[in-house]
Amino acid sequence: MEISYWVLAFWIFLCLFASGSSSIENFRQAFPIVEPDPGHTKLRLAREGLEAIERITTPIAAVAVIGPYRSGKSFLLNQLLSLSCYEGFGVGHMRDTKTKGIWVWGTPIEMDIDGVKSSVLYLDTEGFESIGKSNVYDDRIFALATILSSVLIYNLPETIREADISRLSFAVELAEEFYGRVKGQDVAFEPAKLLWLIQRDFLQGKSVQEMVNEALRHVPNYDGDKNIEQVNQIRDSLAIMGDNSTAFSLPQPHLQRTRLCDMKDGELDPAYVQKRDQLKEVVASIIRPKIVQGKPLNGKEFVSFMEQILEALNKGEIPSTGSLVEVFNKGILERCLKLYSERMGKVALPLSEKYLLEAHEGSRGEAMEVFDEQHFGRYHAKKSVTTLDEEIQKIYKNFILANEYQSSKLCEALYTRCEDKMDQLQVLRLPSMAKFNAGFLHCNQSFGKECVGPSKTNYEQRMTKMMQKSRSLFIKEYNHRLFNWLVAFSLFMVVVGRFVIKFILLEIGAWILFIFLETYTRMFWSAESLYYNPVWHFIVATWETLVYSPILDLDRWAIPICVLAAILVLYWRCYGRRKHGSRGLLPLYNNHKGGSNRRRSD
Repeated sequence: MEISYWVLAFWIFLCLFASGSSSIENFRQAFPIVEPDPGHTKLRLAREGLEAIERITTPIAAVAVIGPYRSGKSFLLNQLLSLSCYEGFGVGHMRDTKTKGIWVWGTPIEMDIDGVKSSVLYLDTEGFESIGKSNVYDDRIFALATILSSVLIYNLPETIREADISRLSFAVELAEEFYGRVKGQDVAFEPAKLLWLIQRDFLQGKSVQEMVNEALRHVPNYDGDKNIEQVNQIRDSLAIMGDNSTAFSLPQPHLQRTRLCDMKDGELDPAYVQKRDQLKEVVASIIRPKIVQGKPLNGKEFVSFMEQILEALNKGEIPSTGSLVEVFNKGILERCLKLYSERMGKVALPLSEKYLLEAHEGSRGEAMEVFDEQHFGRYHAKKSVTTLDEEIQKIYKNFILANEYQSSKLCEALYTRCEDKMDQLQVLRLPSMAKFNAGFLHCNQSFGKECVGPSKTNYEQRMTKMMQKSRSLFIKEYNHRLFNWLVAFSLFMVVVGRFVIKFILLEIGAWILFIFLETYTRMFWSAESLYYNPVWHFIVATWETLVYSPILDLDRWAIPICVLAAILVLYWRCYGRRKHGSRGLLPLYNNHKGGSNRRRSD
């Protein structure tokens, strides 16, 4: 049993070793590395193809062919690899596209590039504009090939259309955008070498390079036409490819295209074979290892980089070439403006200009941050950012006007309230400088605290003038009103002391005050001179102490106190004497005559 066990284990080991060694042979075929999801809208990785790449330890350089479906991309790659259709990439003759997603030839071509041993991968991409796919899917394929490749062969039949330029421009911008999202916006995008491959038999006297240059030349726009401006903007976005662009023409290999896979080189058009060999030399001369952040990538690093880019492409919301990028960014711009308006709408107006500016800067920064995260395209985004900032400034100006209106409304209400308060203090029943000063100070403090916003300075000036005027008027009338009130008060107390409570000392004091007020101003000086007399100052100080204090405001309680005093006096007059007799505690008037105690006669 032990011997059979070891024999079985040894046999399993040999099987595993044999399968591992045979898998290396299997790498000499095409593998999918990126596949479409069932809905043909997003991309996903294919594990078997990644294993073919991960085993590479030398720097990788990738050659990718892109172009419309049924344009001969797979056949071209087989020609570059010197493989037949039955050995290399699958070639389809049906109406539907043969290649799905992105495929890689499992056995890289070893080359010595600038003295460095490198592995050249050949990538076949699914043709765009085929039936049953969304534009977003095509754009992701295009952009991913642009990012991954060292040489990007743009395979076009016959001529260069405006749609071809637009699609390439969009793919380059898409690649640049999502490369920045993965590696950081400050990291420069290293574009691939672009090879314009035009498959046509004649060029009408122009070289293919002249045709490409003419197609990419700016269109004169003297009238400022928006459509022409859009066309030129597309050409500007290709500036990143710059000197990395090369043009090459390739004639048709044979008139019977469906039999190409069965033909040897001797059966193909000699001009085609010659140009094909030249194309191989051109590709070999311009290819360089893929550089990311200044570093070449080996197999595992290349797969990791591809996973990051693919995740960003699938997760990011992107427009399609079927719609203008500005339209896509316009939707984001509107959402950012709405966010700014919502944030500013939460600010309670009025505010000081400083705090309103701080709220504006905070809301603007938040809106710009959202736009930076969601916008598409660096070239298109510049215009959108300018537009966003202009629209934010327009909304901010509206908030400034609203703040000025609310500030003016609030300060006007506070000003009117203080003005009414000053008018009330002018007509106090019992004039009091202390009460006027207290009201004056309260108005100043409440106005300074509650009036905010841009209108505050203007209303503070108006408030100062109004308060100074009210104060001057009150001081001017204060002494006259107090003098007249004291004269009337002294006469009133004479009557009260004489006839009501019959208190002789109260009557005498009232007479002294009346005589002083009347005779002093007539016999010696004017009434104004009285106001500088120390006696008058003593009278004023006593008056102020009695009339107004933090505890008692006699102006407010004068009538209730007088009514209460009258009630007490009446009570004392009517019931006090009966209870305590005629003998009083105070020196009252005595109207009894000498015979009042005599015995009553018959």
